[in-house]
Amino acid sequence: MLPTCTLCNGESSLFHTYQKREYYRCKSCQSVFVGPNYFPNPEDEKERYLTHNNDVYDPGYRKFAKPITDVVLNDFTGEHCGLDFGAGTGPVICKVLGEKGYNIEPYDPFFCNNIELLERQYDYIVCCEVIEHFFKPQKEFAQLRSMLKPNGKLICMTDFYSDDIDFSKWYYKNDPTHVFFYHKHALSHIEKAFGFSKCFVNNRLVWFGV
Repeated sequence: MLPTCTLCNGESSLFHTYQKREYYRCKSCQSVFVGPNYFPNPEDEKERYLTHNNDVYDPGYRKFAKPITDVVLNDFTGEHCGLDFGAGTGPVICKVLGEKGYNIEPYDPFFCNNIELLERQYDYIVCCEVIEHFFKPQKEFAQLRSMLKPNGKLICMTDFYSDDIDFSKWYYKNDPTHVFFYHKHALSHIEKAFGFSKCFVNNRLVWFGV
């Protein structure tokens, strides 16, 4: 029996196999995902993240995160509170915004696992290269939405799958910690299903407003 989509519960079909890893495509939101049998275990997942060279002072790394930091700097002030959800080993967004007097905390289940941060509410939450790692995106988007204050924003970056991509050659699938690849059709589902009032997408950047 094929797994249902972990974002929208839609039916799926077998889409691709790579290095004995099966990828399924949702018939509803058009996203591509792997089933639970292909999720990395916590030890392998953490080991993979430790290979990332995330130097918060690296100009290239700061430039990479700039689409997210630009949204925060444009729409919020230092009086607002933010959360960097999935901050990783080098919370560059916290560093860049902190240098400008912004109040933002890092959270990561492996490297900054302060679960008290998940019990608060925020004006903005950022997820830079995080949502493709969600084992249960339906549950995780619901959690993130519940943590936003009125007029808040969830600001994300990821690589979207589209029909013109040759999945067999797509680099993004090769990371074993990437388990969900969002089609842009999925964004309207996220907006409606989790109670967001708006959605804006520009290349790899997407934000949802409350």
